[in-house]
Amino acid sequence: MPATASNPERVFLVGVEFRRRGIAAPASGASAAGALDAADRLAELRELAASAGGTVVGSMEQRRPAPDPGLLLGRGKVAELQGALAATGADVAIFDHELTPTQLRNLERETGVRVIDRTQLILDTFARHARTREGQLQVELAQLEYLLPRLTGHGAAMSRLGGGIGTRGPGETKLETDRRRIHQRVRELRHALEEVRRARQQQRQKREEVPLATVALVGYTNAGKSTLFNRLTGADVLTSSRMFATLDPTVRAIQLPSRRRVLLSDTVGFLRHLPHGLISAFRATLEEVQRASLLLHVYDATSPHRAEQAQQVQQVLAELGVTATPQIAVANKMDLLAEGAEGAAAGAIAVSARTAAGIAALLTALDQALPLDPIQRHRLRIPHAEGRILHLVHQHARVLAEQHLADATELDAELPESLLRRLQPYLQP
Repeated sequence: MPATASNPERVFLVGVEFRRRGIAAPASGASAAGALDAADRLAELRELAASAGGTVVGSMEQRRPAPDPGLLLGRGKVAELQGALAATGADVAIFDHELTPTQLRNLERETGVRVIDRTQLILDTFARHARTREGQLQVELAQLEYLLPRLTGHGAAMSRLGGGIGTRGPGETKLETDRRRIHQRVRELRHALEEVRRARQQQRQKREEVPLATVALVGYTNAGKSTLFNRLTGADVLTSSRMFATLDPTVRAIQLPSRRRVLLSDTVGFLRHLPHGLISAFRATLEEVQRASLLLHVYDATSPHRAEQAQQVQQVLAELGVTATPQIAVANKMDLLAEGAEGAAAGAIAVSARTAAGIAALLTALDQALPLDPIQRHRLRIPHAEGRILHLVHQHARVLAEQHLADATELDAELPESLLRRLQPYLQP
């Protein structure tokens, strides 16, 4: 969604709720349990639009038994929307529901303004906040994969992303040409991201040579993870009240009360119905979550929807396959709670990343939750060419006996379990 600080786009929000036999049908695949009501979903959409650089000039909602296959809304509501868009001078209508290509095309024809759905808005917000090359590659890949099924018969879509993909209103031949170009670009992006993934894997292997546990911060967007990360590490990661201010992972070492050092990773915030393609595109980033020994699930204690937001975080973690990873719940922003509202932190470590309240208790909880890296005794055979591995053993293990042979060094050593995983190829029976 193109916008500038001096001339932001005027945005009109459209919330929809479908009811069958008196029961609200969750939009876009949501689970009914703990779902936000229509007003709350619209408020979240307003935050997303602001994060994308838009100025909200109006909104409307509709409840109906089922979506209209051609327009999503009813005919009467579309006519009402036309009038509201004209009255407010809106440049774009944003729907809090995923639109089919047909619905998108028909709504733009009926309203005369650009129409985007919630998924497109999330992608545009990510594009606005992507700073590093990796983040930009990931966002572009997700955008193109979203765009591909929406090309045929929808020439205006060709101008949505910019970057020379095409112009408004191309014919079908132009669409097919652009489709091939987009497929080629998708392949290029996947290759580039695989290179990023390999580079990150090499960096991770270097970190793992010094056996340190990794702790990942996870949570709903705007829960204060980056502020907490800065508080714990002394780093200067960008913090903002805007959604998705953090897209690129940052890893720093911190020291626990026991004097042990662990690595702390800040990650992108989650959101309800986060597009699957976005999770796939951010695979390299989210590997930090998958490799973590412990997750700090940070939530905004002031949010009235913290339970539903926590459920959405758990759904994303399940998609990443990390539900078995131990978690510590962290109730952040406790300084903003009214007196007597401490129940918002029930079962969690209560902190304020802004004031540092509760940080000492959090570090103690981290110390107690992480394994103590038990010591095991093993024999190793390390070829002379692997001098770096031999140095690693002497630096992080207790060598009980050492014998230098013609082609290798044999060691009897007591090793921490984390180092043992790195030395599997050198273990002797």
